[in-house]
Amino acid sequence: MEDVFAADLLRGHTDTIVLGVLRDDDRYGFEIFKRIRDATGGRHEIKEATLYATYRRLLKDGLIEAYWGDESQGGRRKYYKITDAGRAVYRRNVAAWALTRDLIDSLLDLDQKAGDSAPGRRSS
Repeated sequence: MEDVFAADLLRGHTDTIVLGVLRDDDRYGFEIFKRIRDATGGRHEIKEATLYATYRRLLKDGLIEAYWGDESQGGRRKYYKITDAGRAVYRRNVAAWALTRDLIDSLLDLDQKAGDSAPGRRSS
């Protein structure tokens, strides 16, 4: 059950994850896939079909640009590069995630906080 919940939670952040991978350097599609997989120690992989749909959406929205690299070790690779608009969206999404995480942490810790200030309870 935990893996299903984590995957559902992560699925809504695919755009932000891809933009984050592209923050520091241009990368080709499969390289992005590998970076995400490796960053999670192999615990999470975004399906290639999902990633390529994400690339198309980010391109359409002007958040990334694509270009063909030089031929190296076989066929040419399509590289993706984050745009200034993509950087702005990435920063906004990370800020929204941090706020959401803090709110959820507060709500999940509700019983603990209520127990600390419950009438008749004294802290030692």
